[in-house]
Amino acid sequence: MAKKRKEKRENDGLSSTQEEVKASASDSQELKEAQNTEGGSARMSLLILFSIFTCAASVMYLVYRNFPELPDDEMDKIKIPKDMDDAKALGTVLSKYKDTYYSQVLVAYFATYVFLQTFAIPGSIFLSILSGYLYPFPLALFLVCLCSGLGASFCYMLSYLVGRPIVYKYLTERAQKWSQQVEQHRDHLINYIIFLRITPFLPNWFINITSPVINVPLGVFFIGTFLGVAPPSFVAINAGTTLYKLTTAGEAVSWNSLAVLGILAVLSILPVCFQKKLQKKLV
Repeated sequence: MAKKRKEKRENDGLSSTQEEVKASASDSQELKEAQNTEGGSARMSLLILFSIFTCAASVMYLVYRNFPELPDDEMDKIKIPKDMDDAKALGTVLSKYKDTYYSQVLVAYFATYVFLQTFAIPGSIFLSILSGYLYPFPLALFLVCLCSGLGASFCYMLSYLVGRPIVYKYLTERAQKWSQQVEQHRDHLINYIIFLRITPFLPNWFINITSPVINVPLGVFFIGTFLGVAPPSFVAINAGTTLYKLTTAGEAVSWNSLAVLGILAVLSILPVCFQKKLQKKLV
């Protein structure tokens, strides 16, 4: 009897492994077929994406038009920060007016952050640092996590609508490799996405545009992103409280903060490890 049970466990293990291999092979085959059938529409997708970007930029223009009138020297500082000097200058102006024009400053900050995240434009790290200078820590953390989650989800939806041909044409090999990783973590995707958001193993823009292509559910994607960006945002926001002591964005990250991020990354996958061990014992 014991021998039969052992053989049954081995057969079950082989069956589950074969199913995972088949699923990964199926996804890879789908990506290859899609590359052949839809690769030609990449140019049209880029054109549609440009049109959507133009509409979004028009909305951003209206947001800034609603901003209170400022002197010319201060108005020149109202721009997306490219370095820490720009962030300091922007922080000086916004902190001066945020009490008087609280809603306008908050809406402008929110819209700008979501815009940058949606179209994968660099600069959101400076806005994260800036939030720690402008707002109380709990509000700043919630605001950054919400903006990151919404912006990444909008990027996800853009990719779902028009990004597939672009992924199939330019990122096929990388998408295939990540598709195999996703299939291995399909039962605990939220933990996996949290882990990826904390760690630098995959660029955020790549996660955002390939997730709909490899069938990561939008709800899971948003929750994993919202929770996963919290630890790095904690570091950036905390650094923002001493904004004028910083000269580069890299100074916001210390060895202590890196150690904390590493611990949190390990904690995010511990439930998965325990679950797998428990399943092995139950088989």
